[in-house]
Amino acid sequence: MFVEMFQLLFTIVSIEAALILTLGFGTPVRRVVVKLLDLLKQGRGPLVTKTVAATMLVLFGSVLFSTIQINTRVSESGGVANPTDQVMFANRLLEAFLMGTVLFLAMVIDRMHYYTRELQITRRNLEVAVKKTKTAA
Repeated sequence: MFVEMFQLLFTIVSIEAALILTLGFGTPVRRVVVKLLDLLKQGRGPLVTKTVAATMLVLFGSVLFSTIQINTRVSESGGVANPTDQVMFANRLLEAFLMGTVLFLAMVIDRMHYYTRELQITRRNLEVAVKKTKTAA
């Protein structure tokens, strides 16, 4: 069960990192990614995205709580953890880290998309203003 979840989370992190790199550099692929993100933010897309993010946030809190419980149990038993607790703690910690990273990168992608759109709109308005001043002069 843990292996499949870790594979899924690592895949999501890799895809999000690729999207961030695509949005960060002015390549032809960026236009396609921006258009896809525009389509994703229309209709029911924001509702689905917020629902998934809220679910992941609840899971993230649950995993953190579980990690804190394991840590408390170890400290109450004199600071010596049995191998099962060590493995569970490591798995929960990795799971929490990956979920937090997925949520953070999703926020970064959202902001980069917003600023990329604003930059395109500003450039378009600047070009229109320059053309008007050239025709007026």
